[in-house]
Amino acid sequence: MARNDVQPDNGWTQMDEFLWHTCDIVADVVAGTLDRRPKVASMARLGPGERVLATGHAERFTLRAVGNGSYRHTNTMAIGRPGFVVGALAATAITNAARRNAARRDTVPRWDSDGAGELTVTQQAAYIAHPRNPLSLGFTGLDVIDLPAPGVLEARYHDMYGKGYMSIRVHTTWASLLFALAAIAAFPSHPRLLGGPWLPPEFEARCAHFGRPIRPVQRMILGQA
Repeated sequence: MARNDVQPDNGWTQMDEFLWHTCDIVADVVAGTLDRRPKVASMARLGPGERVLATGHAERFTLRAVGNGSYRHTNTMAIGRPGFVVGALAATAITNAARRNAARRDTVPRWDSDGAGELTVTQQAAYIAHPRNPLSLGFTGLDVIDLPAPGVLEARYHDMYGKGYMSIRVHTTWASLLFALAAIAAFPSHPRLLGGPWLPPEFEARCAHFGRPIRPVQRMILGQA
C-alpha cells in the first residue's frame, strides 16, 4: 500500500518513495498479479473489474482561454482647467489601454486550474473528487498522453459533452503511475514507455543504493511489448 507521509531520509525523498511504489504497482499490472496487492480504500465509484491501486492528492488544469476579448471601456468627460482635463483624459486612456491589453491576453489559452481533490487510481482510470469539477479519466479514452514535467501528467481527449478536444494536466506525485497505466492500456508503443524516461535516469540503481531494490519493471514492459 502506498504511503503518503514519507519524509526524506538520508537522501531518499518522498518522490522516490512514490516512484518505488509506482514500479511495484506497474510490475503487478504487467505480470497480471494485481490480486496479490492489498486493498486500498477509496470513495470513488468504480466500474466492473476495477481495483484501486493508489490514492492521493491531485490538481487538475485545463488549457483554455479565460476571456473572449471584451472589456469595459470608460468614457471620461472632464471640465476645468486645461491641465486637469488633459490629465483626466490621459488617465482614462491609460486605464482603457490596460484593460484592452489584459482582455487580449485572456484570449490566449493557458493552463487554468479547475481545483484540487482526492485522486483515486485504478488499472482502468483516474478519478479526482471535486464538488464542482470532478474528473473521470478513462485511460482507453485518451488521444494523447505525456509527462512534460516531474509530477505532471498531460493528456488530451474528446469531451463527451460536446466541448470538443480537451487538453488537461494533472499535477500529482502519482503522475508517473498515471502515465504508465495509461500507456499500457492504450499506448503500448509510446516512446516514453518503451524508452524508459517515464522514470528518472538510473532510478533502479538509486533504489539499490538506498536498500530499496525494485522489480525489473522496465524489462517486464519491454518483454510484454
